[in-house]
Amino acid sequence: MGIIAWIIFGLIAGAIAKLIMPGKDPGGFIVTIIIGILGAVVGGWIGTALGFGSVSGFNVGSFAVAILGAIVLLVLYRVVRK
Repeated sequence: MGIIAWIIFGLIAGAIAKLIMPGKDPGGFIVTIIIGILGAVVGGWIGTALGFGSVSGFNVGSFAVAILGAIVLLVLYRVVRK
């Protein structure tokens, strides 16, 4: 799957990660969306590297990886910013 698809997944994943983990984040919603994009890209790369299978197309598995990556980066962002 191309980087454009991961950016789209990231936009959605960042919004969902913010809904799953509400709270006051430094930088607001825009930073959360950026973290979602980065989380989706990193999550997809790590998922593929660990052998969870090839991540391709818009499907439930790819979307789950994007959301998990966004949540992980959001948690790391909150820890670093405190």
